[in-house]
Amino acid sequence: MEIKINNKEQLENFVCENWDKVNAYILNAQAGLPIPFYSSVDIRESKEKYAPVDHNMYPAGFNNLCSADLKDANPIVRETLVKINANAKTIGIIPESHTKNLMYLDHLVTISKLIIDAGYKVLILSFDSGLFPNNEESIDLTSHSGSALKFFRGKIETGKLYAQNERIDIAINNNDQSNPWPIEWKEISTPIAPTPLIGWFRRQKNTHFAYYKKVADEFAAHFGINPDLIQAQFRAVEDVDFETKHGLEKLGSAVDDLISNLKPASKVFVKASQGTYGMGISVVSSGEEIINMNRKTRNKMDVGKNSIKFTSLLVQEGVETIIKWDDMPAEITIYLMDGKSIGGFMRANGEKDSLGNLNSRGMIFRKLCMGDIKESPKDHTTKEAMYSLIARLATIASAYEIKEVL
Repeated sequence: MEIKINNKEQLENFVCENWDKVNAYILNAQAGLPIPFYSSVDIRESKEKYAPVDHNMYPAGFNNLCSADLKDANPIVRETLVKINANAKTIGIIPESHTKNLMYLDHLVTISKLIIDAGYKVLILSFDSGLFPNNEESIDLTSHSGSALKFFRGKIETGKLYAQNERIDIAINNNDQSNPWPIEWKEISTPIAPTPLIGWFRRQKNTHFAYYKKVADEFAAHFGINPDLIQAQFRAVEDVDFETKHGLEKLGSAVDDLISNLKPASKVFVKASQGTYGMGISVVSSGEEIINMNRKTRNKMDVGKNSIKFTSLLVQEGVETIIKWDDMPAEITIYLMDGKSIGGFMRANGEKDSLGNLNSRGMIFRKLCMGDIKESPKDHTTKEAMYSLIARLATIASAYEIKEVL
């Protein structure tokens, strides 16, 4: 392959000047794939590259999006739901059971309004019996912003989902299934998007980034781009037990191998392949740090949400962010609907440096209207195009994950 685009500036200029061709390529790559209903992608921008560093198929955080972007997303929401069921009237949202997380409830309020504004009725239904200890039909909750919402006890009758004795036409899954419910989802005829078959009980970051590498490499080859400009290098390591220390030397060797391919003084992220909510992450600069981990750190790396034991690890290049907000290092999260970018937010963390894990204690969120990051009209166009490109390529990778389980 002849590489014509070999640095970040050339990449930005090419994407902006050839957006129609880039967009046509992405639409063609999406064709025939089960693109998730929605997703969010964490993106790091360094001096040298743009790279996705995480992908969430059941995103929370819609309450952190710019209101103008949410308003603009209404046609996309409707188009996406019509593709699933053109006759749908009632949409169900299957949430996490975070009833005490008032910010998560704000997220549910926001996404409910987004769907209501697109012309649908919305019911939030849960199959977590612990939320209905007395077999209640519903529970009333109040979000952080003071908005009222109601969780209905979900029911299944003849393979269809119901809430409040009303049949659900489409269910939007917002539960990451790290602790799967004992439901035979394949026997449910109600459309559920994204599929509950790809939750964290099964999903692996290692698989996602292997697919992303395939997608990014093919995109780069098509346009003559150095593929390193749009991805972080990584290694996948299996069969590690932080409790017994089994496999730590193998993990340490993978860390050293990756660092040897990076510029001097680089760091790498060691991530649990099934980790979520920023759990199971360490930032290290040598394999020796892995081998010599103290018990407290090993305990943090050993078990995640709902007691999932981490045995598969992703060793990922630490992409140093150049984004700052109020002098704090920050990174961008882009939200997508049906593979189309609809907005994003900025995650900042004053307790971390530019190579640190910002999705950790001390993080704050800032609503990000794309115009907020511009220094000039051209810069605005460049950032919007680049973040959208990376996020859409990552979402194509997630569609290959979904295809595996359908």
